[in-house]
Amino acid sequence: MTQSDSVGFGTQIRKSPYFDATVRWGATGFSVYNHMYIPRDFGDPEQNFWNLVERAILCDVAVERQVEITGPDAQLFTQLLTPRNLSACAVGQCKYVLITNADGGILNDPVLLRLGENHYWLSLADNDILLWAQGVAIHSGLDVTIKEPDVSPLQLQGPQSGNIMKALFGDSISELRYYWLEEKELNGIPLIVSRTGWSSELGYELYLRDGSRGDELWEAIMDAGRPFGLSAGHTSTIRRIEGGMLSYHADMDSSTNPFELGLDRLVDLDADTRFIGREALQTLQDTGVTRQQVGLEITGEPLAGPNTSFWPIIRNAMPIGKVTSAVYSPRLQRNIALAMVESRSASIGTVVEVAMPGGHVTATVVEKPFYDPRKAIAAGA
Repeated sequence: MTQSDSVGFGTQIRKSPYFDATVRWGATGFSVYNHMYIPRDFGDPEQNFWNLVERAILCDVAVERQVEITGPDAQLFTQLLTPRNLSACAVGQCKYVLITNADGGILNDPVLLRLGENHYWLSLADNDILLWAQGVAIHSGLDVTIKEPDVSPLQLQGPQSGNIMKALFGDSISELRYYWLEEKELNGIPLIVSRTGWSSELGYELYLRDGSRGDELWEAIMDAGRPFGLSAGHTSTIRRIEGGMLSYHADMDSSTNPFELGLDRLVDLDADTRFIGREALQTLQDTGVTRQQVGLEITGEPLAGPNTSFWPIIRNAMPIGKVTSAVYSPRLQRNIALAMVESRSASIGTVVEVAMPGGHVTATVVEKPFYDPRKAIAAGA
């Protein structure tokens, strides 16, 4: 594939250091995320799913841009951004966190990496948190530096990812624990490697710290992965919905609070910590929420692809919520979805209607995640 007018590439949207490599390896479609191009099409998305869950895939996720926080007050400032208690977060550890505004709404759900005593990265979902953090810093009275470093992550995910990592770095990489990181080099390429990923599968993320060597890194990983059936791929909507993983702007936004998503564990109101949105979140915890995220099984023929709009949910002829993410799971052989509904309609077994483009179909509220609810696969348990 060559860059052409039909693809619509422009200089105002950034390309990742892996862009040319992904095109060579079969990427035919892209979307925009964090003002960057991300590969979204390597052919059949169902085959991409099976490649992920049966072997391994390599994904360009350089769009997970980093906000770097350094300086004498880096720990206090990072805590100011999130309601999750970071006091026990050790150097070398990663945490899934929420960033909240003054109303308790969610601005982002990044993975936090602690690289040093006063050195943090926020590996972002799709929102301009660099600007938010820089604005907060101006008024915080804290001594910090906020910038975007030259860092571009790749995801190596799937059951064979551990073997591929050992081929790249040696057997000792298998000692890297879930949600921990290590500084590594590969052929002189500087990296941070973490046992994380957006797939609900066993996997690693490799954070390239020199954008000029992206092509070299991609090819080195693909070469090491050849004996293990590694494929170039894209983040799997099927697998992330199976695992109940959330997508910012789809399953949540600034009008969504953690309690509606069942993410109470990421809000610590008992600790003596200062963070934006504390008062609002305390009120929400005290009063309770009026809507909740649920899992749905939707009847009918297999969905042709993920939903591209929010489908209304109806009960007793009244609108009660919306489907936020829906897809057909070939493994579970049913249509599954994440949805936001009124709390009184959130009980397991509740039957509702979904107003899909082709007409109304019935759906049932079910437990989520839909597959591997204890995350044993991702944790390597």
